[in-house]
Amino acid sequence: MSAPTTAAQLLVTAGGNPDRLRTEGDRGANSALYRIALVRMSSDARTREYVARQTAAGRTKKEIIRLLKRAIAREVFRYLTTPVSVPDVSDLRPARQAKNITLTTVAEHFGVWPAVICIERGTRRDDDLASAYRDWLAAA
Repeated sequence: MSAPTTAAQLLVTAGGNPDRLRTEGDRGANSALYRIALVRMSSDARTREYVARQTAAGRTKKEIIRLLKRAIAREVFRYLTTPVSVPDVSDLRPARQAKNITLTTVAEHFGVWPAVICIERGTRRDDDLASAYRDWLAAA
């Protein structure tokens, strides 16, 4: 299973209720956490060091994976429940319209498809483009 599929499984499990990740009953989420733990054990230096410490302390591979899965679940839970501030883009569209600039003109200037400029409606997020777009509108 690919990384995006694994992440999607955790999001599906959490759904609108991230507290679901605190229970151990979902087989799909459990499988996703297991795959993440295995990948981290083979490719993440901090995780490899942790595994070495736990092995030296006498823990079995099964116990170490269980500990890793719990740590990963806590980490995912924190990401899902921590509010993220999203920059306000409601000023972009009125500023563009006030200057009689079309979406096509904006898209051509930034070398993107006009559909990408839907960032001004907040339906897509690209903070770098929004900042550059705001600066460009101020100078126009």
